[in-house]
Amino acid sequence: MNDFVKTTEQSSNHEALEQMSTLELLQSINEEDQKVAVAVQKSINQISPLVDIIAHKLKEGGRLFYLGAGTSGRLGIVDASECPPTFGVSHDLVIGLIAGGDQAIRKAVEFAEDDTAQAWQDLKEYSIDTRDVVIGIAASGTTPYVIGGLKECQRNNIVTGCITCNEDSPITIFSDYPIVALVGPEFVTGSTRMKSGTAQKLVLNMISTSVMIKLGRVKGNRMVDMQLSNNKLVDRGTKMVMAKTKLTYEESQKLLLQYGSVRSAVESHQKIQ
Repeated sequence: MNDFVKTTEQSSNHEALEQMSTLELLQSINEEDQKVAVAVQKSINQISPLVDIIAHKLKEGGRLFYLGAGTSGRLGIVDASECPPTFGVSHDLVIGLIAGGDQAIRKAVEFAEDDTAQAWQDLKEYSIDTRDVVIGIAASGTTPYVIGGLKECQRNNIVTGCITCNEDSPITIFSDYPIVALVGPEFVTGSTRMKSGTAQKLVLNMISTSVMIKLGRVKGNRMVDMQLSNNKLVDRGTKMVMAKTKLTYEESQKLLLQYGSVRSAVESHQKIQ
C-alpha cells in the first residue's frame, strides 16, 4: 500500500488556467472529459459481474445501497432517487446514504467523511442483511466513512462493490466487486467533482439501468413502469400505449390513466382482445 499514488490528486495536464480565454477553458475541459468514457469502457468487465450479483440479490428480496461522501455521496443519492420514477420500483429498493446525513446533500458537513463507524450505523438503520448489496463510491478510494462501511459489510457476509478512480486504492481491499475507472488528473488539480464525478455517474447509470432491465422493468426499450408524475410523462406513456395497442391518442390516454402504467394499460387491453 506504500506504493499507492492517487492519480486523481496529481497535477493537472493544463497550466495557467486563469490566463486562458473562455474558449480555451471550455475546449480544455472538454478535452479532459473525452477521456472519461474511454476509462469507463475499460472497466466494463468489472461492472458486469457486479450487475449480475445485484440483479440476483434483488430478485431474492434484497436491496441495493450506495455509500459515499461529498460529490460521490450525492451522485449515489441521485441515482437511487431516479429509480422509482423511471422504473416504478419502491423507494426502498435502491437507497443512497451520504456521510453527514441528508443535510450533507446540499451543504458539506465538516469531517463527516472521516468517521469510520458511522456508515455501518447508517446501514443498520435499514436492518441490512445478507440479501443486500452495498456499493461504496469514492473517487480517492480512501474515504474512511465508505471504507469503514464496506469493511463491516464484509464481516457480516454482505456483498460489496466500489466505484473509484485510483488503482490499488484501499477501498478495493474491502470490495468483492471493485470498479476502477482511471480518468487521470483533473482539469483543476484535485477537483474530483469533474472527471471522476462524471465517471462515477456513468458507471452508476450503467449499473442501475442494467439491473432494472434484468428485473423486467423495461420492455423493448421502453420505461413501461415509469411514474406518471407530470404531463410530459403522461404524453410519453400515452404514445407508448398507442404504439402497442393501435388505439387513438384519446383512448390510449384514458386507458393509461385508468390503469396507472403503460404495462398495466397494455396488458389490460390485450386481455380483452
